[in-house]
Amino acid sequence: MTAHRTGTREEWLSARLELLEAEKELTRRSDELARRRQELPWVRIDKEYRFESDEGTVSLPDLFAGRSQLIVYHFMFGPEYTAGCPSCSAVADGFDGSVVHLAHHDVTLCAVSQAPLARLSRYKERMGWSFPWVSTAGGDFAYDFKTSHTREQWESGAVDYNFRTVDFRPPEGVEAPFLDEIAASVGTDWATYRQEGPGVSAFVRDGGEVYHTYSAYERGVDALWGMYQWLDRAPLGRNENGWRRHDEYDSTPEPAAPARHSCCG
Repeated sequence: MTAHRTGTREEWLSARLELLEAEKELTRRSDELARRRQELPWVRIDKEYRFESDEGTVSLPDLFAGRSQLIVYHFMFGPEYTAGCPSCSAVADGFDGSVVHLAHHDVTLCAVSQAPLARLSRYKERMGWSFPWVSTAGGDFAYDFKTSHTREQWESGAVDYNFRTVDFRPPEGVEAPFLDEIAASVGTDWATYRQEGPGVSAFVRDGGEVYHTYSAYERGVDALWGMYQWLDRAPLGRNENGWRRHDEYDSTPEPAAPARHSCCG
């Protein structure tokens, strides 16, 4: 017999209607937050950023692809990675099909990573994705938008990420096999892996200028994880069991494991 609370259909409906009011309030609050995002002051981009793309070296304005709005997903694929972050890969599975729809709403969605373009292209082909993906290797873009950090910053324990100072180093003397497992999945150690972080940044072109309008990190990108929205509506919730690349799952799903936090917060 289940240990979860059970009840009659009438009891369920009463509880569901009570929850519905809370859900409606959350929807209204979400609409308000979206409005406030759009009211943030725009910051003009004066720096000339360069990226390597399938069309050659391009600028930040080029990434707009003729549209007025640009959303960049900061994909965790560092210069020393041998493969993309599994969690970012799961996110990308979800947004790959959104690119065409966003384009028809005057928004270009593009992924940006530190790894060389050739490595990104091979991985993109392996995953079967079609979204635009450029390399910022050797440039400042990822550092300026706080998704990449130097080894010195990491070792100092003072990384500027998610609008605060963070120490990503595991506690001294504490073994963290889950962190080692994540790092090994991209062919690095934890110190190298966590020099990158997930994030999303938005830009707009107006009057011939490019402006930065918004950035979010860690759980600020939760809403972009399509799987989380489904799991939040499943009976047992997220049941954080980590993520794999879609071509690495067994044909038969594994049983649920004890909850643990994902690598991306």
